[in-house]
Amino acid sequence: MLETSIRVENLSKRYRIGLKGNRQETFAGTITNWLKAPMENLRQLRQLNTFDDNSHEADDIIWALRNISFEIKQGEVLGIIGANGAGKSTLLKVLTRITEPTSGRAIINGRIASLLEVGTGFHPELTGRENIYLNGTILGMTKQEVDKKFAEIVDFSGVGKFLDTPVKRYSSGMKVRLAFSVAGHLEPEILLVDEVLAVGDATFQRKSLGKMGKVAAEGRTVVFVSHDMSAISRLCKRVIWIDKGKIVADGPTESVITKYLASDAKVDTLRVWHGGIARPGITEFKLHSIQVKNDQNIPASTVDSRKPFWIEVEYEVFEPLSHCRVAVTLATQVGVHVFTSFDSDNDLDMQPRMPGRYIGRCKIPGYLLNPNRYVISCEGTTHYKTFIRIANVLQFEVDELGYDESYLVNEKRSGAIRPKLEWGLEELNPVKKEKMLL
Repeated sequence: MLETSIRVENLSKRYRIGLKGNRQETFAGTITNWLKAPMENLRQLRQLNTFDDNSHEADDIIWALRNISFEIKQGEVLGIIGANGAGKSTLLKVLTRITEPTSGRAIINGRIASLLEVGTGFHPELTGRENIYLNGTILGMTKQEVDKKFAEIVDFSGVGKFLDTPVKRYSSGMKVRLAFSVAGHLEPEILLVDEVLAVGDATFQRKSLGKMGKVAAEGRTVVFVSHDMSAISRLCKRVIWIDKGKIVADGPTESVITKYLASDAKVDTLRVWHGGIARPGITEFKLHSIQVKNDQNIPASTVDSRKPFWIEVEYEVFEPLSHCRVAVTLATQVGVHVFTSFDSDNDLDMQPRMPGRYIGRCKIPGYLLNPNRYVISCEGTTHYKTFIRIANVLQFEVDELGYDESYLVNEKRSGAIRPKLEWGLEELNPVKKEKMLL
């Protein structure tokens, strides 16, 4: 019988969301407040962390977690899903002892490694090499143990060229690659990974998912928080769905993901970001909107499976960009990856994308998709930089709208796609057939 790696019992965590101070209307009052600021800040800090019996339901109290209980067995890969602000990251911080719970407890059996935020555990002034040994020490490894894994860590991370450069000069993607490589190779019994892997490029994400699968196969425990249902489906056999600090569902991956996606019954036809959206620090590119249009060029939440339709992506470029490309990824509602298509498949990246506003249109042919609900993800990149990567940005339905007399067209088929492919038929031995008819 497998041992329990993590046991969570009636775990709760509450925060006070802030205190509104009195604003002074006079210059003298402002100066007085400024002089008193250190003591006032200390008082407010104490008040933020002080609760009484009457404050449980106060307007300024937020329950990030409330009475959560579950167990994770040794060697299990558990996925945790939920909307932003549901309490997923708070749960991982409690499990790693970064945050103290308000009530309840979490029992951890084994050495734990976590990757919760970009660069967590790194000292910015130390080099990549020095941080590998520092993280190993924090995890309880000896220098000899780190030495044995050092070459694998560097090779997996792909930052060998910058190994003796201070980490403060690393990009966010480089920090994630090195941090994940350290956490995954220094043999913790339990590995906790938050959505931070979304910062890495697609190749590294695939490597990371493969590594987490290998860690689990070796009998170690993995807890994976993600908004990427495809990644969750590939890696996890069990999923916990958290909403507003409470567990809504806990069970087999496909069942829980289906409930989670179905909870948002509204099927969107358009997603717009007024002013545009991009990753922090990105000034060259902004994503403005994405929508689905049917064969009549009309925004539609449901499209006919037998007719073509379009996915339109509107974005803006602010400086000439070489090898700029936009991609859409299609997956079923339970996370089965169907395809990823880049606009550069049509050689659009051969010319620099000049400053301006663009609409990219991806045509999906008829007779390709089975009737189902599908989820669109989108990204804008160059060969060396990711401007935006946003998962599960839009959902739509594919169905048979109206009846087709052909039974073979209307019959149900397994799989995400059912392409109407071109076949040829060659008849062999026609003479023999004529003799049979006589």
